[in-house]
Amino acid sequence: MLGPQCCENPPSLSPSCGAGSVQEIGGLKTYVIGSQDSKVAILLIADAFGYEAPNLRKLADKVAASGFLVVVPDFYYGDPYAPDKPGFDRESWLKAHTTEKGCEDAKAVISALKSKGVSDVGVAGFCWGGMVLGKLAKFDCIKAAVVLHPGKITEEEINEVKCPIAILGAENDNFAPPEHLKHLGEILSTKAEIDSYVKIFPGVGHGWTTRYNDDDEFAVRSAQESHSDMLNWFTKYIK
Repeated sequence: MLGPQCCENPPSLSPSCGAGSVQEIGGLKTYVIGSQDSKVAILLIADAFGYEAPNLRKLADKVAASGFLVVVPDFYYGDPYAPDKPGFDRESWLKAHTTEKGCEDAKAVISALKSKGVSDVGVAGFCWGGMVLGKLAKFDCIKAAVVLHPGKITEEEINEVKCPIAILGAENDNFAPPEHLKHLGEILSTKAEIDSYVKIFPGVGHGWTTRYNDDDEFAVRSAQESHSDMLNWFTKYIK
């Protein structure tokens, strides 16, 4: 499911952006950056616009600079959300790219990483990717999770979370309202065995972490703050 805010300020996709390379991991084309010998990896699950978004790859490069192997798979199999594309049908696209399928694909990518010597994996999910992560976090294959301006995550999914999880939300978000995210945080706070927190960023809207306007100083600063929070969470639990 995608709301109107999920599609605002779409990125100009570029298959050549970023300092990394595209490889196949777990059956998916994947943007890869960082040391191939690293034992710790971060998986970024993109929003509906996919793995060729320049700001997302820029973030991947930034995380890799901290010592992680970073992978950004193409969960949409070359078919990112493209409402301006002739003949594009929203409902057909949603049926073709379910979060359930995304979760299974993510597990395959993680399995492939571990087969190559990676010991610990952290996962960040953006919008659609946040919904995927809401399902993935109940499995033992990941060590830490960061959900950024997610789509719909249910109480049942939160109750099943098994790893440290941070939820970063926007003040102006109709799709993932702050009140709902705070409620999820209250549920998580009852799970003494799992570290968690919810942070609501003031003055920003859904998608602010990767679909910001480079000319908007406040938007860039807010995005960078969220990136730092994400990186700090992973550094705490993955390194």
